[in-house]
Formats: sequence, C-alpha cells, structure tokens
Amino acid sequence: MQISKTYNPREAEDKWYSYWMENGFFRSVPDEREPYTIVMPPPNVTGVLHMGHMLNNTIQDVLIRRARMQGKNACWVPGTDHASIATEAKVVAMLKERGISKKDITREQFLDYAWEWKEKYGGIILKQLEKLGASCDWDRTRFTMDPDLSDAVIDTFIRLYRKGYIYRGVRMVNWDPQGRTAVSDEEVIRREVNQTLYYVRYAVKGAPDEAPAYLTIATTRPETIMADSAICINPNDERWAHLKGKTAIVPLVNREIPIIEDEYVDIAFGTGCLKVTPAHDLNDYELGQKHNLDVIDILNDDGTLNEKAGILVGEDRFKARKAVAKLLDEAGLLEKTEPYTSQVGFSERTDAAIEPKLSMQWFCRMQELAKPALDYVLNGDVNLIPDKFVNTYRHWMENIKDWTISRQLWWGQRIPAWYNAEGEWVVAKTEEEAIAAFAAEGKTAEGIRQEDDVLDTWFSSGLWPMSVFDGTRHPDNEDIRYYYPTNDLVTAPEILFFWVARMIIFGHEFRGRPPFKNVYLTGIVRDKLGRKMSKSLGNSPDPIELMEQYGTDGVRVGMLLSSPAGNDLMFDVAYCEQGRNFANKIWNAFRLVKGWEVNDLPASSAQREAAVWFGHRFNQALAEIEGHFASYRISDALMATYKLVWDDFCSWYLELAKPAYQQPIAQEALDATSGFFESVLKLIHPFMPFISEELWHDDLFGKREAGDCCIVAEYPKSTSYDSQVLADFAVIQQVVSEIRNLRNAKQLSPKTTLPLAIHATSGVDYARYTEALEKMANVADIQFTAEKPAGSTSFLVGKDECFVDMVEQIDVEAEKERISKEIAYLNGFLKSVNAKLGNERFVQNAKPEIVSNERNKKADAEAKLQLLAENLASL
Repeated sequence: MQISKTYNPREAEDKWYSYWMENGFFRSVPDEREPYTIVMPPPNVTGVLHMGHMLNNTIQDVLIRRARMQGKNACWVPGTDHASIATEAKVVAMLKERGISKKDITREQFLDYAWEWKEKYGGIILKQLEKLGASCDWDRTRFTMDPDLSDAVIDTFIRLYRKGYIYRGVRMVNWDPQGRTAVSDEEVIRREVNQTLYYVRYAVKGAPDEAPAYLTIATTRPETIMADSAICINPNDERWAHLKGKTAIVPLVNREIPIIEDEYVDIAFGTGCLKVTPAHDLNDYELGQKHNLDVIDILNDDGTLNEKAGILVGEDRFKARKAVAKLLDEAGLLEKTEPYTSQVGFSERTDAAIEPKLSMQWFCRMQELAKPALDYVLNGDVNLIPDKFVNTYRHWMENIKDWTISRQLWWGQRIPAWYNAEGEWVVAKTEEEAIAAFAAEGKTAEGIRQEDDVLDTWFSSGLWPMSVFDGTRHPDNEDIRYYYPTNDLVTAPEILFFWVARMIIFGHEFRGRPPFKNVYLTGIVRDKLGRKMSKSLGNSPDPIELMEQYGTDGVRVGMLLSSPAGNDLMFDVAYCEQGRNFANKIWNAFRLVKGWEVNDLPASSAQREAAVWFGHRFNQALAEIEGHFASYRISDALMATYKLVWDDFCSWYLELAKPAYQQPIAQEALDATSGFFESVLKLIHPFMPFISEELWHDDLFGKREAGDCCIVAEYPKSTSYDSQVLADFAVIQQVVSEIRNLRNAKQLSPKTTLPLAIHATSGVDYARYTEALEKMANVADIQFTAEKPAGSTSFLVGKDECFVDMVEQIDVEAEKERISKEIAYLNGFLKSVNAKLGNERFVQNAKPEIVSNERNKKADAEAKLQLLAENLASL
C-alpha cells in the first residue's frame, strides 16, 4: 500500500484505538493463561489529566502491553475515586453558583446534586486516558461508590468493628475548617511558615510584693488565650519559683486560672512560661488531661470564634488573631512581638490551615493491623521500587497511630452506626438489623437515626484491589481467585502510606496475602527548573495539547526518556519533540525500505554481514532491555530501545543494507530487512503503540490475517548472540567513525574516495568486512600491510593501525601546522603527567587506580605523539 510522506499521528491514533476497542483487545476474562493484572490508582472524579497522570499511566500501559504481547492474560482495571472532601467542595461551589446553600437543603437533595455532578464530570479523566492510548479493560471500569463497592466498604467496617479494631470516642483530631471535617495525620501537609511571636502579659494574683505583678508568655496564637485553662512553669526553673501555687488572670476576659508545674515546659523557649489551651493544641490537651484542666473550645467548625470566647464572637480565627493583638496592645498587655518561623499543618485536600480540635470521631486501631503489612515489605513479599522507600515505609508503620476514619461530610459511604433517642448506639448494616440489635441489648430503638458521618475515602480505596473483583463480598468468586494478587502497582511515593500500606493491611485481613508483588513508585514531574508543576506557577502544560502537537507516541516517549523510578522527572517540552523526532525517524526509515525495488540477484557481502551483525546486536540489546524491565528501569529500557533503533538499525544496518541509488535490492536482503523491521515494531509497541500498529499492517510484511495486530504480536524473545561478531563489528564501526572524523577535520567531501591500509594485529577479520568499510567510509583499494604507506595519515583502533592516504587531497602546509600544534599540546600534557608520576609522595599516597589512570594517560599520549611524528615526517 502507499505510505504517506509524513506520519499523521492524529489519524493513526483515532483509527487504531477505535479498532482495538471494537475488536476487544483490551478485554480480559479468566482462562488458562498466566494472568498479569494491574489496578489503576483511581483518579479523583474531580480530576482532569495532568502530567503526573501522564507519567503514571504511560508506565502502566507499557507494562500491560508488553505482558499482553508475552502471551499473558493482561488485565488493567480502570476506575475513579469519589474523593469525599474534594468532590463535596466542588458540589458546594456548584450549588453556590446556583444560589443554593448546603445548609438549606437535605442530605438526600445534596446527594442528588453530587451524583449529577459526578455523572457530568466524573468520567472526563478516563476519556482523556483513552487519548493517551491506555489499553484498559474499560468494561471493568469501577467507581468507589458503585453499589457493590460501597457494600464491601460497609461490610468491612462492620467486620473490623466486631473484631474490636474500630471504636468511637472523643479525641484531639486534625480539623479542616474549610472542609469542616476531621482529617487523618497523613492528610496534613506540614510547611514552614513565617509567623509572629507575641509576648503577652498575664497578671499574677497574690504575687509577693517584691515580685513582678505579672508574667509573660510567648505565643503565635493570641486568638486562643480566651480558651486558656492554666499557665505552666517548669518546676526546675528558679526564675518562676515565686509563682508556685498562685493563679493568673487571662487577659481581656479576666478569668482566673491556676499556675501549674510540669517538666514538659522547655525552660529555654520564650519566657519559660507556657499558656495551656487544651482544646486547641494536642500537647496542651495531653497536659490538661494529666492535670485535670478544663477544656474550653472557643472555635466553631468553620474556624470562627464561638460564644465561649467571650469576645469577637463570629470572627474568623485569623482576623481574630490581629484583633486580639490590637486589643492587648491597647490594654498595655502586649509586651513585644518578633518574627518567628515554625511548622504549620495544612489540609492536603483544601490547603486550609489545620486546627487541632477535640471531636467525637470513629477510629481504627492500627498497631496490630500494621504489623503483617510491615513484615510483607521487610521480608520481600512486597517489593518497593526503588527500595530507598523501604525505610520510609518502615518508619511510618512502626510509628503508626490510630486512624481517624470518620469525616463530617455527606458524600461518601455513610458509617453503619445507628443511634436511639437516648444517644445509645449500635453498629448494623440496615435499620432493621439495628432495631434488632437494640432489642437484643434490651434497649429501645425509638427515634432511631443513622450516623451522619461518612468514612474516609482511603478506607474505601484501601479495598480497591479486592473490591474491583468483588473479592470481599464473594471471596471465592472466579475473578478474585484468578486475578488476585495483582502483579504491579504504579503509584506516587506521597501516597505510600495513604493508600499502599492500607491496601496491604486490608489484603492481609481479607485474603491473608498482600494485593500485589511490586510497587513501582514514580517521581514528581517538575519543570526544567526543578519546580513542582502547578496552575499558579503556570508551568504545567496541558497533556492533551501536548499530544495534539507532538503526537501521543512522541509524548509517551518524552515522558519516559528521563523518568527513573522514585526520582523526580525534570520535564521539558524538548523531550516530547525528541519523541516526535523518533517517531518520524522510524516512519522515514520505513519509507526508505518501502521504496526499494527487488531483483533476484544474490545479496552483497555488506548486506549479509550487516544482517549477521544486526541479528546478534538485536539479541544483545533485547537481553539488556529485558534486564531493565526486570529491575523496573522503564526509562533505561526505552533508552536502550531508542539507541538500538536509531543508531544500530537506522544509522548502521539500513545504511549497509540499502542498495545503491536507483538500484534494486536482492530479495534475500529485503526479506532480512523486513524481518528486522517487524521485530523492531514489536519492540517499540509498548512505548509507541500507534505508529507501530500503523506500520505493522503495511503490505511490506505481506497480507495480515484478521486479528494479526501488533498489539497481540508475540513479543521478541532473547536468544544467544555471538560476542565476538559484535566486538569485531564494533572495531569496523570505529574505523568508519575515525575516517569520517578525518574527513571533517580536513574538510574533505564524503564523496571523495580514499585509499585505506590496515596493519592488523588484533585478530579482527577485516577482509570479511571490506565491502562494508568501502560502503560506509567511502574507501577503496584496501590493503593489509605492516609498513606505513608513504605520505599517509594514521590512527589507532585498539591494537590495529590504519593508514589513509590524503596527501593529494589536503593542504600540506596547513596540515603540518595543525599536527605541530597538536604535538605541542600533547608534549605539555605529557609534561604534567610525568610531573605527577615523578612525585614520590603522589605515587605512594594516591589510590592505586588513580596512579594507574595517570600511567595509562602517559602511554596514550606517547603513542599519539609517535603517530603524529610519523604523520608529520610523511608530509
């Protein structure tokens, strides 16, 4: 068939993706083959495709396509996560635009709006992944709030509750005032913030006459002084010994509080006096529990001051901070202020500053559940790639705290707890079961209502590798038995604890084994300056626009060229341009082969030697590529493929195999070339699925049968290769390169044929490659001699010396000047090396390999000087 002059990515992408879908190449059902399974980290339904998704899903697609070609039953399960906090915020914003407030509608009405939003926007990112070429089994697409997945979540809660892992109680939690919900420790991002340290005076009641009538405390949060329950001093701090047993007066509200003693107070920090505010600081809460202090919560759920504050009621906490500081100053109670840098927690979802808050919540005990999940990683049952993350994982799991699993939201799986009018509660799946549970305990079910809170999103996504196969509700169904455990998980290091650890925990709890064998942890995609990509910086390109501009294959290659596991990718659009150029190189190489006419003459020596060499080189490269895949060095596997195709196949093999201009090619040579090209297409398919499929169906390869597609072609298998053939050909390549360099240095045309003589002592059979040398280096009359031909220029290739006669082609005087300058430079270099080696202290004290390196430099320089002297003499 005719092949166009240029590759049209958009046309090929639309055509072949539709074809793959229509012919069911992505679908998977259990059969007798070895399964290879990946579950997609479900992107939030609030999300659109960004560069991190591009990297993550390209890697998954490479792995799944390769496995499919290896004859495995490849199953890539896609889906989305309901993302409670983020989605609820989106729906609240949508309602606000419509003039509707969440507080003015019922839960059921809100959920109707939420589902409306999800149906409209929730599948955008999955459609965008199709553009990336993601070969997911779209028939298996799941959503974490699908009825059966939600059912599994509720069953899991009840199971863990009955085993004693889940409990309810009042504890200090991380409160997100913007999301108006508790969040877990792992959802708090700590950042250094420039703040102000306020030095506030508290009057002391009953202080001795000779002592100051006040004490001073340093705080970054003056807005919480109205919630103070005590002042604490260190019993070993002699400065404040006179305060023991006294009381202080809280500024502005004039409430009397005790002065207590505890060694918890850091004598060196601030003034050595600590305000204790149990309701608004975790450490203060524990101190308050120890000393039986009052807990005064002065903040509403939205971060405004409530009536217990006594002043500034309804004011936002940060505005209240400035207002309190001003009131203190006006009252003469603000001694001074100074700049101060400290760590502040922010909500991972809303970026609101976290507020420590006492709250009635549901918790999951984690210590016992975490131990098997830690052992799996330490014992190698689960491999973290790269393994530098093992210590991070270990630290998290060994220091794990109880997990706050309840969220004060409406969007999500509602906790299956039920309350009666007396505030008593039971855990049950349905209202009917709850009524029966109350009766069994001899309690009334009057006024029964379900818990308002929903479960943390990570609770449901932790079940993902099992729930997508319905493996928690029906633990012996065919899908879960066949596909579980999955093979590889590709995700980001920042959710190693959020998600990966919890999946391992739940996998052990439900199936007694982890849900995957390998966890490939990608890096963060940064710009070329090393900055994290963000909308605010304007440094994050639109992946869809990139694919439109450079073609999907080009962008996939660009993403992977420099993305080693666990290391950040410094992304530059130039990588996508390089990927597009690679696609064009393959296309143009195919056009070259496609344009050859055929005759029935035998293949030339150069063509046959090229075929022998490339066959061995292909197998050598394939072994290297397979080694990279085995170690999850996907970027290295691509680079090895790139070099094999661009350098070895296009620059060397095709140049040797192609016939002279407008001359036909032997059928034997064309068959070898088309066979190699077919292998190349198989090799690049996981990385570049569209151009490989497009070329696969060209009639150069004969008529393809229905279903004979590159996507399911047998992936190349590495066989043995002859290292000696490869080593000998590498010498020939070096000879060609040296002659080309000489031409460039002497500014000789590539069309000028030069005589070549070789003094061979290495054992390389140059005679075998004379035709290849003549073709690639444009040399003729190749002679084998031990004597240097008069007037020739020489160079070394290993142990062999090559002579090129260029006297008639060059300016002799200019060449003498050039050689003389090079001799002068090398003499200077040799002088410095000899000075080092003549220094006994250097030779005795330097590392042996450094001394050896200097001696090698000396030997090389002396050999070059000898050659240059001979070349100069011959002129």
